[in-house]
Amino acid sequence: MKNSLYLFVFVLMSSCTNQSTIPYPETAKEEVKDTYFGTEVTDPYRWLEDDNSAETAAWVEKQNKVTFNYLESLPYREEIKAQLTDLMDYPKHGTPFKRAGKYFYFKNNGLQNQNVLYGTEKLGEEAEVILDPNTFSEDGTIALSGVELSEDGRYLVYMVAKSGSDWNEIFVKDLETGKLLDDHIQWVKFSGLAWYNNGFYYSAYDRPEEGTELSESNQYQKIYYHQLGTSQAEDQLIMEDQDKPKRMFGAEVTEDKRFLLVSVSEASHGNALSVKDLTRTNAEYVSLMDRLDYEFHVQDNVGDNLFVRTNYKAPKYRLVKIDVKHPEEENWVETIPEKDEVLQTVSFVGGRIVAEYMKDAHSVVEVYDYDGALEYEIELPGLGSVGQFSGKKEEPEAFYSYSSYNTPGEIYQFDIETQESSLFYRPEVKFNPGDFIVKQEFFTSKDGTRVPMFIVHKKGLKLDGTNPTLLYGYGGFNVSLTPSFSTTRMVFIDNGGIYVVANLRGGGEYGEDWHQAGTKLNKQNVFDDCIAAAEYLIAENYTSSEKLALMGGSNGGLLVGAVINQRPELFRVGLPAVGVMDMLRFHQFTIGWAWAGDYGTSEDSKEMFEYLYGYSPYHNIREDVDYPAVLVTTADHDDRVVPAHSFKYIARLQERHSGSQPTLIRIDTKAGHGAGKPTAKVIEEYTDVWSFLFFHLGMRM
Repeated sequence: MKNSLYLFVFVLMSSCTNQSTIPYPETAKEEVKDTYFGTEVTDPYRWLEDDNSAETAAWVEKQNKVTFNYLESLPYREEIKAQLTDLMDYPKHGTPFKRAGKYFYFKNNGLQNQNVLYGTEKLGEEAEVILDPNTFSEDGTIALSGVELSEDGRYLVYMVAKSGSDWNEIFVKDLETGKLLDDHIQWVKFSGLAWYNNGFYYSAYDRPEEGTELSESNQYQKIYYHQLGTSQAEDQLIMEDQDKPKRMFGAEVTEDKRFLLVSVSEASHGNALSVKDLTRTNAEYVSLMDRLDYEFHVQDNVGDNLFVRTNYKAPKYRLVKIDVKHPEEENWVETIPEKDEVLQTVSFVGGRIVAEYMKDAHSVVEVYDYDGALEYEIELPGLGSVGQFSGKKEEPEAFYSYSSYNTPGEIYQFDIETQESSLFYRPEVKFNPGDFIVKQEFFTSKDGTRVPMFIVHKKGLKLDGTNPTLLYGYGGFNVSLTPSFSTTRMVFIDNGGIYVVANLRGGGEYGEDWHQAGTKLNKQNVFDDCIAAAEYLIAENYTSSEKLALMGGSNGGLLVGAVINQRPELFRVGLPAVGVMDMLRFHQFTIGWAWAGDYGTSEDSKEMFEYLYGYSPYHNIREDVDYPAVLVTTADHDDRVVPAHSFKYIARLQERHSGSQPTLIRIDTKAGHGAGKPTAKVIEEYTDVWSFLFFHLGMRM
């Protein structure tokens, strides 16, 4: 009876979810044209870039009304929400870190909107609440985005972000009195916090013109030093470059507070690095690297020697030792040479160097002495990812996290002397991880490149080509997709879905060469890899095109848009989230100009323009094509990838799509690019996304 009832509901829903019957809002068109190297390009939906206009606001309201009416009518919606809520309701524990002789960690009791910072003198004893971000706002949309403690542990400096925006504000709390100080700093963005003496370093921009906060191009970043008890107007300007408005500056201080490290960049990858000895009066900055096209990250120092992880002359990274008194390249000492695996992070614990490598997109951890001699490898629980080791270079105790697609955030305590790991915390989740399979397979892309993918599904699943499958990809900005746990996707997997992550070129899984193979004039490699992954899943009988969905966010949203334009028949569903959809104008908004290192821009050259124009999701939506069912997700406070990208894309898709599947956009409010999103909003969003996916892949609960 249940099956026949489901069939009736499915047929009934099919009749009311047909593309041609959805009352899409009419989107006005303008005669806007741009000329690039002699080629005229129309942009009829340019007006949607104005996030302050009443017309855009009215369009958003109408689109959301259509979308939510559709989503709320889908079957299994309440069941999906109930399972999602139940699975997310378990305590989560962050990796402990030690400051001023005290342990600190973040914890979430289950469904709290934001994680809470705790502190304790001794692990295992009852901890006190240091800072509870859930008190910042009733709806949880004000999130903690960074913390730093003073050397004596008295002051907590912290940053908050509102409604998902990249803009941050800085506050200071006196942990002895529990009171908030008057210190308050605004217009902070893409900044760390570095405590020194009785204050801290941070990076900020000038106050933007009112009304342009979420769209204006971010330029002229500066480093400041703030002394406690003073106003922001009194902060000391440390570094800026008025001749190069796109330069970004970051400040760090070594753990021993001896050196100030200043990083300079102009893109999402690569940085120059200089150092200043804070123990010397009127010390000058010493340049360690002037070029901006390689990564230089100081991992720690031992006396005058800085240990730097870099891909300079080592695409898979190496660790070099640089004496600040003799910083010339000929004096560098290669401590850990480049290997076949990618050197991801380096930690100094108990007089040893803990090096985390990435091998075929999963973690391997090795321990070296200060001279670079390998001592031993740390045995890990399985095919997963390790978080950076938290410890002190003079103490043998350290902590690290381990996770995989079916293993949520285990914390291990490690003794560098005994070489032993002991389980510190294992979450009590409401499913059996042993019921699921996590495996890695390799497929061949269009040009013969061997590409890895992770595949996750329930045990006992039959590979008969009928399984609902979700392919996830990113492929850019040197970002590596290593095994991780997400409660939200367990709803999909637990109900018979196959979840697949493809490690596309453009990421960092095999070092800088792998990254560059998916950038600029090589970007089509990323799309070819994704298409080859989909074809592999079909050829190996995991699924079929009628049961296959493609999902990605940000640069991954671009991936979804480009791939379903190029191969619409290959997928049943497309889920582009906060995507970069207009490749001709992305660099004109907020921090978009920094992505030119990966994409190039339409102004670089005729060749670059034509290449971008040839795959730009917004510009390549064809008429009279049967596209997959598409649910675009974005948010009103996304000032990383401005929502205009998604607005223009869906307007043109609704205009040109002639097939039977719906093309909708879900525009969240008081939310941004994704960071800091409260638990309640995560549940709401994934209830909608999974309802859409379940229905169009024919899944049942």
